[in-house]
Amino acid sequence: MSHLHTPHVLWITERFYPDRGGLAQSCDRIVTALRSNGITIDVLHLGRRGSFRQRQRANGTDYIVAVGNDPPHTLAQLWPTLAAQHQAVPWQWVVAFGGQLPLLAAPVLAAWLRLPLLVCLRGNDFDVGIFSARQRPILYDALQRAAQVCVVSRDKATRINALFPHIHPVYIPNGINVAEWQLLPSDQQRATAWHAEHVADGRRVIGLFGQLKAKKGGLLLLRAIRASGCAERLHLTIVGDIEPSLAAWLDTHAEALTWSYTPYIDHGDLPWRYASCDLVAVPSLYDGLPNVVLEAAALRVPLLAAAVGGMSDVLVDGEHGILFAPGDVHDCRLALTRAALLDNATLQQYGAACHALVADHLTHTCEAAAYRAIFEQPYEATTTQASSTP
Repeated sequence: MSHLHTPHVLWITERFYPDRGGLAQSCDRIVTALRSNGITIDVLHLGRRGSFRQRQRANGTDYIVAVGNDPPHTLAQLWPTLAAQHQAVPWQWVVAFGGQLPLLAAPVLAAWLRLPLLVCLRGNDFDVGIFSARQRPILYDALQRAAQVCVVSRDKATRINALFPHIHPVYIPNGINVAEWQLLPSDQQRATAWHAEHVADGRRVIGLFGQLKAKKGGLLLLRAIRASGCAERLHLTIVGDIEPSLAAWLDTHAEALTWSYTPYIDHGDLPWRYASCDLVAVPSLYDGLPNVVLEAAALRVPLLAAAVGGMSDVLVDGEHGILFAPGDVHDCRLALTRAALLDNATLQQYGAACHALVADHLTHTCEAAAYRAIFEQPYEATTTQASSTP
């Protein structure tokens, strides 16, 4: 049986608005854009806390389910409700969007509902999951049962295909709503005032943003700044959540570099923070395509980034900023030296290229159109093997 009408999708995720972090942000952006394009999406948000809640949205419903300390019990309890819902208003796709619980639950639910499964691998799902004795069986099962797999970097598509030759993942990079993510005059004023108060003349401001877990390479960047020989020409500003090892290093080496720190702030306050930077650093050891890259680029702030994952797909050294080899402290030191010596005209040139990149190729509408193209493919309801890239 083929479904050719506008699809109705069951979207299963662990992170969704109002959760913090890149996964929640990406999930909210994609779902919102697809709903705006007429696709009906029911989000099953498997959260950790709170109680069951239901929110009616335009073109879909959000179901917030607290799995607590016993996810198997909660998921088993959900099945009769989902089966009845599908009987009343059928879905045509099931989506597993990032995280262990969606990868665990979605393949089972898709099989029971006799629907094709779209697996959207995000963050650590593949990079870490493939090397975890506990997570790899879950990952393998989801991939083998998927009708299609989506990734945000080409290298993940290549590595998945090497393990599963019958799977041809679709590369869909993250997007951003450039029309909404703009620098207001008040943002520029705040950035200028902060710079005047906190940054000495002649220093380049390097920004480090987000949830700075080990994979984000923050410790490598700190060590590289300390060893660069140009620390006196740099000011590091950190905005977000830092892990204990990063905090401990800063406590121990507080005098080795000039830095400032702001804990996690509301997303709407980030534009002026980006604008206060000469470059935004993304020194990831491994990654997909972080939202930080798109947010900085959309505001014309160049990148100082590791050439890894989705960043190596979209960023060009000497065009969008400065790239260096992932995990290489020496190469990061050289990149920092280049950054310290950049003139304002070159920074502006890099910033303009960054904005053009996202405005032309990495918008939320491009992203949503790629997902919609998958959902609108003819398919067999019992499909379990990957189809070719559309």
